[in-house]
Amino acid sequence: MTTNEVAAGSVQEEDRTRLEENLEKVEALSQRLIAALNRRHSTPVSLNGPEVALYSKAAQSYMQEWMTNPGKLLEQQVQFWGRSVSQFVEAQKALASGKLKAPDDPGPDDRRFKNPLWNSHPYFNYVKQQYLINADAIRSAVDNIEGMDEFDKRRLGYFSQQIVDMFAPTNFLATNPDALQRAVETEGESLVAGLENLVSDLEANNGEVLVRLADETAFEVGKNIATAEGEVVYRNRMMELIQYKPTTEKVQEIPVVLFPPWINKFYILDLKPANSLIRWVVDQGYTLFVVSWINPDSSYADTGMEDYIQDGFIQAMEVAKEICGTKQVNAVGYCIAGTTLSLTLSLLKKRKDKTVKSATFFTTLTDFSDQGEFTPFLTEDFADGIEQEIAQEGILPFFIMSRTFSFLRANDLIYGPAIKYYMMGETPPAFDLLYWNGDGANLPGKMFSEYLRGLCQRNEFANGTYEMFGETLDIRDVDVPLMSIATETDHIAAARQVYHGFKQMGSRNKEFVLGQSGHIAGIVNPPGKDKYGHFLNGNLDLDFDDWKAQGEHHTGSWWPHWEAWLRKKSGKKTDARVPGDSAYKALAPAPGTYVAVKAAQQMDE
Repeated sequence: MTTNEVAAGSVQEEDRTRLEENLEKVEALSQRLIAALNRRHSTPVSLNGPEVALYSKAAQSYMQEWMTNPGKLLEQQVQFWGRSVSQFVEAQKALASGKLKAPDDPGPDDRRFKNPLWNSHPYFNYVKQQYLINADAIRSAVDNIEGMDEFDKRRLGYFSQQIVDMFAPTNFLATNPDALQRAVETEGESLVAGLENLVSDLEANNGEVLVRLADETAFEVGKNIATAEGEVVYRNRMMELIQYKPTTEKVQEIPVVLFPPWINKFYILDLKPANSLIRWVVDQGYTLFVVSWINPDSSYADTGMEDYIQDGFIQAMEVAKEICGTKQVNAVGYCIAGTTLSLTLSLLKKRKDKTVKSATFFTTLTDFSDQGEFTPFLTEDFADGIEQEIAQEGILPFFIMSRTFSFLRANDLIYGPAIKYYMMGETPPAFDLLYWNGDGANLPGKMFSEYLRGLCQRNEFANGTYEMFGETLDIRDVDVPLMSIATETDHIAAARQVYHGFKQMGSRNKEFVLGQSGHIAGIVNPPGKDKYGHFLNGNLDLDFDDWKAQGEHHTGSWWPHWEAWLRKKSGKKTDARVPGDSAYKALAPAPGTYVAVKAAQQMDE
């Protein structure tokens, strides 16, 4: 035996030893996996999928189509069979050639199939093409169902697409060349690291599979994100009110009070200095107050929309007025906080209260007649499941909303990251936006039920029938000067529906802005980078498509346009106010204490 042969044998032995060690680690991790899954929070069945009746309706419609128009369905089947057999024959030819050669036509491009082996290797190419053929057949079958209620058909389309996405060959080790190659290259170490990532995520989320999108050890709120200087100047059971330190000697007389959504934390608007809306507003010479909402536990079960309005919106504005010595504020509401701000404005109108000088809405829905991509989650079975969960826990746990939003973009927010971190063993990136995205909040049971039933399902505010504080609130009551910013590709608050609700508001002084990009990037879009532009059009009599088609496109951020509008409603210049120099003393430095409470910790307790 030669020296080289001995060395090669030694290397092979080392590889086998390393592989065996990794397999032992897998065994240990498997035990942790089982223990973590046994801790899984039990949720109502309807929150995990549609009721059986939906598929029964689909089957009935399909059978009716078969009876009345069999030729159409036979044509679909024949096309499916033909495509499947043809690509099988091509794969057989490639294998018979003795070379790892794919068919001449490797199939359509799909960003999930980036590895060249999907096109060059006959096995992987066959798997890919057959998956795409199957996916097309399922989508075609759903699209061609006739006689089914359109609402149910949209739900069926959503859930069938979830099945299609889930069974992509990239999601399984045996049919993912990237994961297989990585496992071989690392002697199984990547699989061990991936399993460790999976187990850690399960342990951190009480057995729920919530893919960790960012390296959480890379960020600390108040240290390297949410670092704008300010002080908590007021605190109650609903919120902390942060007053930010001025950066100019003079400020506008009327302060700005900003209400972020309470589904996630406020610091999306202060991730880092370069893209901080909070810093930018202060730098333009405004006294800025921002609400940081409590992350509720089960003791908040009976906290409703009235509590958010009275102890949150109204109280924050009253404190801001007292600190600044003004009779009015300019209010800003983001997402659900914008919806609630519109309710507050209607209530103040009923009370003849002129506290709000102007209001700005970021990605705010006020008319829910078209539920868009949320259609699958606003049906009776899902709403009943939500209320069962609320009755059991007192709150809607953060992971249910997180999971709901993630499934709207499953390939980007679930399967793609899961492949990287669980199969490839990669470490999640140190990405501040994704860190924030995972820092969710629970929702009080009563509040969410009121929001889900009264606003989303029954659309009572747009219909002028929403009851609160003994008043009947109506979208047409909102008559202060208004600006609404929607975003072009928003899948949470669709721009078309934002525009539709905004048009119904009673103000004679209102302006609509359409930013490019989505729910977050379209709002957190600072001047200078010119990455995303915006559209303007003063004619709100047009429908949305015509408004956009006839609108003027502007390069860059909409922030300066908004600030110019806001300045006209902000009074004269006055000396800058320092947090804590009024009757409201500083309680804690920004970003405060409420922002640090983690929803997962509360659920664990």
